Amino acid sequence: MELCIDFGGTEIKIALTDGSHVVGSRSIPVEGTPTDLDKAAAHARALLDQTGRAADAVGIAVPGVVDPRSDRMLHANAKYDFLEDIDLHAWAHTEFDLPSVVENDARAALIGETSSGSAAGERDAVLVTLGTGIGTAAMIDGSPLRGRTGHAGILGGHLTVDIDGPTCPCGNIGCGEALASTRALPEHVSMTQVFTTDAHPDLRDRFLHVWGAVVTSLVHSYDPAVVILSGGILRAGDAVSAPIEDFVREHLWPSLTPPHFVVPPEPELSVVRGLSTLIHTTHTATTHTAIPQEEQ
Repeated sequence: MELCIDFGGTEIKIALTDGSHVVGSRSIPVEGTPTDLDKAAAHARALLDQTGRAADAVGIAVPGVVDPRSDRMLHANAKYDFLEDIDLHAWAHTEFDLPSVVENDARAALIGETSSGSAAGERDAVLVTLGTGIGTAAMIDGSPLRGRTGHAGILGGHLTVDIDGPTCPCGNIGCGEALASTRALPEHVSMTQVFTTDAHPDLRDRFLHVWGAVVTSLVHSYDPAVVILSGGILRAGDAVSAPIEDFVREHLWPSLTPPHFVVPPEPELSVVRGLSTLIHTTHTATTHTAIPQEEQ
């Protein structure tokens, strides 16, 4: 059994899994303070008590860059500043007396979808999550890209789309995320209004073009067989996914084979599936004893 904790943009999702099967789950709102860690631990223990099951390891997903050498989160948006450089292995050991794995949330979602989700069995894939920001991850020949310092594949939302565009909170100019995410919406306009009504056609078209440009750049960079489009806005169905796919096909490098596009039917399970898979397929749970440095 795997205890999975996903520190998401608006909620912390907690699930107990048995492989790809979710035994039980619950979620709590994010406050953006260190007390979120205490609440996550309390709710995780309550879930274990509720199900009457015991976990063998903990999987932790964070919305930021994870150092592949230390598994500490190097950087995230302001809401999760309090997690930066915290030893989450030590936290899991203290709270649950269990070994743990730590991964970027988009990368975990990609692993979940290629292991037992909408792209099961694919070895060359890109995932793009649209919503509060633009989350991305990439896999080549079955290996999720992490890179020298953990940044590889996950910064697709910060590709420059417009060199004359606005400054992004990341410091870059004209990022896709600065141009087409919830933070780019005018005041009192929601993503739902943009994509389920005809009130803002120009804004809708601009967002779709930006997303199409981001995905095209990712396909050019990683040559995937499949592109996984995820995020709450994909509930709008073909109104979002079809224009993005059409844009990519129109602007793709001529000799590239166009990828297949999929939309996960259960995106809320992507991350926990990925964490469960990571626990089973990596050596992290055994090589990281989750003992705090001062005890070693």
